[in-house]
Amino acid sequence: MKLFKRPQGRTEEASPVVGASEISSDELLDLTTAFAAPQWLKNLGRASWLLVGVFALMAALVWFLGATYTIGGPVVAATIIATVAMPLVATLSRRLPRMAAAALVLVGLVAIAAVILVLVIGGITSQHQSIAQHSSDSVTKVKDWLESVGVDKPGADGASSQLKADVPKIISTLTKGIIHGISGLASLAFGLSLAALSLFFLLKDGPWMRMWIDRHLGLPPRVATTITGGVITSLRGYFRGVTIVAAFNAVVVGIGALILGVPLAGTIAIVSFVTAYVPFIGAFVAGTFAVVISLGANGATTSLFLLLIVLLANGLLQNLLQPFAMGSALDLHPLVVLVTTIAAGCIFGTLGLILAAPLLSAAVHITRDLARARAQPSGEPDSSSAAATS
Repeated sequence: MKLFKRPQGRTEEASPVVGASEISSDELLDLTTAFAAPQWLKNLGRASWLLVGVFALMAALVWFLGATYTIGGPVVAATIIATVAMPLVATLSRRLPRMAAAALVLVGLVAIAAVILVLVIGGITSQHQSIAQHSSDSVTKVKDWLESVGVDKPGADGASSQLKADVPKIISTLTKGIIHGISGLASLAFGLSLAALSLFFLLKDGPWMRMWIDRHLGLPPRVATTITGGVITSLRGYFRGVTIVAAFNAVVVGIGALILGVPLAGTIAIVSFVTAYVPFIGAFVAGTFAVVISLGANGATTSLFLLLIVLLANGLLQNLLQPFAMGSALDLHPLVVLVTTIAAGCIFGTLGLILAAPLLSAAVHITRDLARARAQPSGEPDSSSAAATS
C-alpha cells in the first residue's frame, strides 16, 4: 500500500455541504435575540424591582422614625419652624449679627409656643369633666331622636350604648392624649430642649447648611438648588398659610360659639386651631367636637347654627382666604390631599399627617421648576430657588 503525505504548511479546506447557505450577520443578530425576553417584560421587571426598593426604603424609614422618634420629632418640628421663620432672621440680620437675630427670634418663638401649650393643655384638660358631661347629654338626645323617628327601643339602646362607649374614647384622646403622649417630665424637658437647641442652630446656620446639602446631593448645582429651593418654598408657604387659616377659623368658630352661648367656647376655638394643621381630617374632628358640646349643652337648634358656622368657616370663608394666605404653596386637588394625608398618617403617624401635603406639593413644584430650568438658557438663574436662599 502506498502512503501519501500531506504537504507541510498546507491546510485542507472543508468541502461545501450540499444544500447549505451562508448565514448573514443580520440573521445571526436575529438569532441571538430570538429567545430573549421582550422589552415590555424587561421594563416590567425593572419597575417591579424599583417598587420593591421603594417599599423597602419606606419600611426602613418607618422603622427608623419609630426607633428615633424621641430625637427625630423635635428636630423635624424645629426644621419646620426654622423654615417658616428664616425670612424674619434674614431681615433682622441686616442690622444685627446673625447669632443675635437668631437668638431674638428663638426667644419670641419660645414665648409663643409656651402660651399655646398652656392654652391647649389648660383649656382642654381642665375642662375634661364638662366635656364628658356634655358629650353624654348629646348621646342621650341622639337616642331620644332615634326613638322619635320610629327606631325601636332595643335598636336605639344599642346605638346609644355604642356611642357612650365610643365618645369617652374620643374625648379621652382630645383631653388626655397630649399628656399621655409625653412620657414624664424628663421626656418633655428633653424634647423641648432639643427642639430649642436645634431651632437656634437652624436659624443661625440655615443658609450654610443648605449650601452644604446642595454640594453633597450628587447632582448638578443648579438642579440641587432647585430641589432644596422647592422644598423650602413649599414648606414655608404651606405652614404660614395654614397658621393664618387656622387662626381665622378658630376666631370665627370661637366667636360664633360665644354668641350662641355654647359653653367651652375657648376650648372649641383651641381645638379648631390645633387640628387645622391636619388637612380635612382636622376640620372634621374640630367640627364634630363643637357640635357635640353644643348639642349636649344647648340642644339641637343651637348645634345646627354652630354647625352652619363651622361649615361656613371651613368652606366659603376659608376658600376666600386660602388663596391669599397660601398662594400657590399647595396647588393640589383636594382629593389628592385627602388620600395622601390619610395614607401618610397610616404609615408615618402624626408626622405623616402634617407633612404629607406640603412634601407632595414640593415634589410637584420641583418637577415644574426642573422642567422650566431645562427650557431656560444656562446663564439665567432660577427665580424660585433664588427666592428661597434666605
